[in-house]
Amino acid sequence: MMAGHGETIAVGGPARHIPVMLDEVLAALAPRPGEIVVDGTFGAGGYTAAILDAGATVVAIDRDPDAIAAGRALEAAAGGRLRLVHGRFSTLDAIAGGPVDGVVLDVGVSSMQLDEAGRGFSFRHDGPLDMRMERQGPSAAEIVNRFKAGDLARIFGFYGEERHAGRIARMIEKRRAARPFERTRDLAEAIEGVVGRKPGDRIHPATRAFQGLRIFVNDELGELARALFAAERALKPGGRLAVVTFHSLEDRIVKQFIADRSGRASGSRHLPAAVEKDATFDKAGKPVAAGAAEAEANPRARSAGLRAAVRTAAPARPEDLSIFGLPALPAISGER
Repeated sequence: MMAGHGETIAVGGPARHIPVMLDEVLAALAPRPGEIVVDGTFGAGGYTAAILDAGATVVAIDRDPDAIAAGRALEAAAGGRLRLVHGRFSTLDAIAGGPVDGVVLDVGVSSMQLDEAGRGFSFRHDGPLDMRMERQGPSAAEIVNRFKAGDLARIFGFYGEERHAGRIARMIEKRRAARPFERTRDLAEAIEGVVGRKPGDRIHPATRAFQGLRIFVNDELGELARALFAAERALKPGGRLAVVTFHSLEDRIVKQFIADRSGRASGSRHLPAAVEKDATFDKAGKPVAAGAAEAEANPRARSAGLRAAVRTAAPARPEDLSIFGLPALPAISGER
């Protein structure tokens, strides 16, 4: 599914970059020989390799077919203890096919995807305005060139937390009538033209809009929410959940899920206590940020945070996306 930000070199190459917060993730997962762990965001295989080294068996998932193809060498070398699956981590319980001892999710876009111009995730290198993790479905260009300005503004404003969302959306609607947006750098330069850029600004003015567009194209927040419910169904009593996030929207969803599932719930304050449901998770300590040394060595770790929880024996609760407060945005197939 969504590969982690800290993984930059594919398994099987001459070297492999250590994924973000590896030590903290391993401490939360505590993988042991004979256990089964789901790595819902295989990426370049950093977490998976470390879990295999601990003696556990891994079911590794990624929605990017390139990541799966690059991991086949590790799968072949794992002696039957690794199963790689091209799919979405929102269905990790079905993919695992039975109870598991651990689930790790490293949420967001991968370094490999950002660094490959042809994937269109970043404007650092000019490329097609694509952003699709699975290489299927509507691209970012289709969204930008077809959605109404009001819908684009909501995408940039909520998913990108962009305060100039309305101005950017109106500019896009006006410009595309004369010439559609097809390249990453073209869109980035157009956004810079309307927002402006002060000397010394560390963040490019198109960064937040690109984030919002990418998250929307891949339904990243919806997928994360559904993956947490899937982990609840898949984990055994005592099973460990570890989730690494990189920005506030992701972290908020994980925080809300753990808070909801670690408390008793009745679904309504008017229902009698007899129908309350027991907590399905216990919090596993406080949220953890990447250490100073790691943040200094890897800029992508600076915004990383880890939340962990341990599964109780209580039955999994039904999915309820309303606990996350996600907005009602246009369907990915929506047109002008």
